[in-house]
Amino acid sequence: MPKIENIPCVILSGGKSSRMGRDKSMLPFGSENSLIKYQYIKFSKIFKNIYISSKENKFDFPCQIIYDENDIFSPMVALQSILNKFNNQKVFIVSVDTPLVLESSIVDLIENKDNAEVVICADEFKVHNLCGIFSSDILPKIDQMLENNNHKINYLLTKLVDLRIVYFENSHQFSNINTQEEYDELIVL
Repeated sequence: MPKIENIPCVILSGGKSSRMGRDKSMLPFGSENSLIKYQYIKFSKIFKNIYISSKENKFDFPCQIIYDENDIFSPMVALQSILNKFNNQKVFIVSVDTPLVLESSIVDLIENKDNAEVVICADEFKVHNLCGIFSSDILPKIDQMLENNNHKINYLLTKLVDLRIVYFENSHQFSNINTQEEYDELIVL
């Protein structure tokens, strides 16, 4: 499959990792020395334009970084910074801690990209707010939310935007790493 050119990919890697107790993006994963490098290489095979959203350059490999526009740890702040970079575009956004998302699922999301302002993944257990296609057109809504100190992505998605949820049977691909136990379980696979 040729690389996707018309949609950039952004990997979220600027969180606190408070439940992990250390920066989970720097944990060894697969054959790479860090989870972020694993994700970057993986998504570089799918997307022509790939970026990392972060508060700082903590990476030991060359990459394009979108820096958060303020120092509050919030996925909404990251989303605002990302969408500020892309005008009139759709952007695929995924968090660093979901390394098993399948390429076929990404293709399904992209096939649905024109059906809504935001298209996200779900499985039988959960909706995955930070794995999807986001239109830069929603930026004014995010700006307004942050002006009101509202950092809840779920509020944005369920109340303010035209949302489409694409359901997948394989829930394992959305396993994410928040704790040491989840990390240990995932690296054993």
